[in-house]
Amino acid sequence: MDPVDTVLSEDLLARISARAPGYDARNEFCHEDLAELTEAGYLRALVPSDRGGLGWDLPTLVAAQRRLAAAAPATALAVNMHHIWVSVARGMVAGGHTEFDQVLTEAAAGEIFAFGISEAGNDAVLFDSTTEAEVDDDGAVTFTGNKIFTTLAPVWTRLGLFGKDTSATGAEGETPLIFGFLERSASGWHTIENWDTLGMRATQSHATALEGARVPAERIVRRLPVGPNPDPLVFAIFSSFLTLLAAVYTGIGDRALVLGAELVAKRTSLISGESMSRDPDVRYKLAEAQLAQLALDSQLRTIAAEVEAGAEHGSSWFPRLATLRTTATRTARQVVDLVLGVSGGAQYHRESELSRLYRDSLAGIHHPSDDESAHRTLANYTLGPL
Repeated sequence: MDPVDTVLSEDLLARISARAPGYDARNEFCHEDLAELTEAGYLRALVPSDRGGLGWDLPTLVAAQRRLAAAAPATALAVNMHHIWVSVARGMVAGGHTEFDQVLTEAAAGEIFAFGISEAGNDAVLFDSTTEAEVDDDGAVTFTGNKIFTTLAPVWTRLGLFGKDTSATGAEGETPLIFGFLERSASGWHTIENWDTLGMRATQSHATALEGARVPAERIVRRLPVGPNPDPLVFAIFSSFLTLLAAVYTGIGDRALVLGAELVAKRTSLISGESMSRDPDVRYKLAEAQLAQLALDSQLRTIAAEVEAGAEHGSSWFPRLATLRTTATRTARQVVDLVLGVSGGAQYHRESELSRLYRDSLAGIHHPSDDESAHRTLANYTLGPL
């Protein structure tokens, strides 16, 4: 039996789908969804089986995230952030970086990991930080600054974050960017409840204020230089984040096409008296949507398999990953837009599922790597850096 079907059963997905409109309308975190997914073992999907997990590989999780996103995009995006850290740790431990063992051990024990990476105005993303990191004599680090888009804000128990060493002088060879995992029980931080957004509302991705939040030395996992660099942690984060993010937005397109086919079959033309599914213009638009979706399907499956296999793409890896993310988020918007155009005016109402899918798809504009960053990456690869 398909391992995804075993964990994400039809009944579970149906319950998650049924709750999605309410979470969206109330601007409420998906607590019941998370509880059921945790009970099913889904948050342990990428943890190796000999460490208490399901032992899935990345392509299997990508397939699962597509199905979950088709049922409830915001729920899928929320748990995505936890899966990304586990994927990062899985790759780093496989490469001999045992400081990430703690992530696999704690994920297997039920801890929930969130991303404390994004910062307002930081277009360098992983390559610089506006958060100050002060190293104590015992090796612990205190972080001060604000993180935005902290998905899973109400429930995370471990926050993966980074900041810049305040003692750094800017000398060549320094590694001032410090990565670690903050425990929720630590002092020196609080949630800024500002998540009242157009879409993806059930993620409750509030901002996080760090005010001297202390991470013990044993929870500091990496130090990197400022600027682009080939460190394996950089690749692990980008490859995990962009591939799993693409899976969520591919799932939105999957669901939109199913809805489109159902809705046009229910509509009848007053002019011809026939089902709108026989209208040539409708058929062309849905075919156009399917064309884009199937192209994305092939791209996503290939990249996921190649990340898992450790394919050698050299300097083209980051352009490939940025292209996947950009194609996935663009395709989700394109597909939902085309389906909305043939499904009738009733779908414009806020409570329609297509309306919610459209709003959720728009969040793709703002995820790293955004459109400008992706184009810089591709221009540098094609033409060389400025």
